[in-house]
Amino acid sequence: MLWPPPPGLVPADAKGRAVSVLISGITLSIVAGVPAGAVLGQLWGWRAAFWAVALVCVPVVLAIVRSIPASIPARAPSSAGDVPGAGPGTGAEAPSARRELRALRRPRLLVTLAVAALANAATFATFAFLAPVMTDVAGFAEHWMPVVLVVFGVGSFAGVTLSGRMADRRPMRLLVPGGAALLVGWAAFALGAGYGPVALPLVLVQGMLSFAVGSTLITLAVYAASEAPTLGGSYATAALNVGAAIGPGIAGAAIGAGLGYRSALWSSALLVAVALVVAAVARAAEVRRTAVS
Repeated sequence: MLWPPPPGLVPADAKGRAVSVLISGITLSIVAGVPAGAVLGQLWGWRAAFWAVALVCVPVVLAIVRSIPASIPARAPSSAGDVPGAGPGTGAEAPSARRELRALRRPRLLVTLAVAALANAATFATFAFLAPVMTDVAGFAEHWMPVVLVVFGVGSFAGVTLSGRMADRRPMRLLVPGGAALLVGWAAFALGAGYGPVALPLVLVQGMLSFAVGSTLITLAVYAASEAPTLGGSYATAALNVGAAIGPGIAGAAIGAGLGYRSALWSSALLVAVALVVAAVARAAEVRRTAVS
C-alpha cells in the first residue's frame, strides 16, 4: 500500500512530512485514477482500466530509475531519540533483523500499530462499499460515482496535507479532536446516508478526517519504531494492510447478515470507537506506570 521513507532519505525529524508526501500520491490517485478507471470501465469495459494502469506504469518505472538513489546515506550518530520534535536517530549502527524485531516489544509501538489498524479498518469498511452506499442508500445515479470518488479523494488529499503540517511537531493536537470528530462523522453519515445533500459533504469530511488521523498514526508508528529504522516502515504498512482487510470483512459480514449497506457506516463508527478506547486505556496505563516509577 505504502511505505515510509528509508532512514537517511529524509531528515529524522521530518518523517511526518515525508509520509504525507508518499500518501498524497495515493490520494491523488483517488482523485484522478479511480474515477478515470470507473469512466473507462463504463465506456469500454473493465479491461480498459487495466490497460490504462499498465500504460501509466511505464513512466513511473522510468521516474523511479532516475530519481531513487542507489544507496541511502547512513544516519549520523546522535543521542536524541527518534521522537516527534527530536533530532536525528540513535546512530548509524548496521541493520539487524533480530534487533529490529525487538522493537515490537515496546507497548507504545504495539498500541500505535493497533490503533492505526483500527482507524484504517474504519476507512476501508465504508470505502469498500461506498458505491452501493451512495447509490442504493443516498439515491445517487451510478454515473455520479466518479464524482463521489473525486470528492472523497479531495478530502483525503486535504487530510494528508494537514497531517504533514502537524504530525512531526504537534501530533496529539490533531489526533485527539480528529479522532473524536471521525467517530461523530461516521455516526452522522450513517444517520444521514439516506439524504444525498447530507451524504456527499460527509464523503468529503470523512475522507479528510480519515487520512489526517491515519497519516498521523503512521508517523507516530515510525517514530515509535526508532529501534527498527529498516523494518519500522514495514510494521506500519502491515498494520494498515491488516486494517484494510479487517474493515471490509466486518462491514461485509454486517451487510451479509441483512443489515443493509448503511451498516458499513456503522461498522466504521464502531471501529473508530474501539480505536479510541484502546488509545485511552493505553494512555491511562502509561500514566499510572509513570506515576509509580
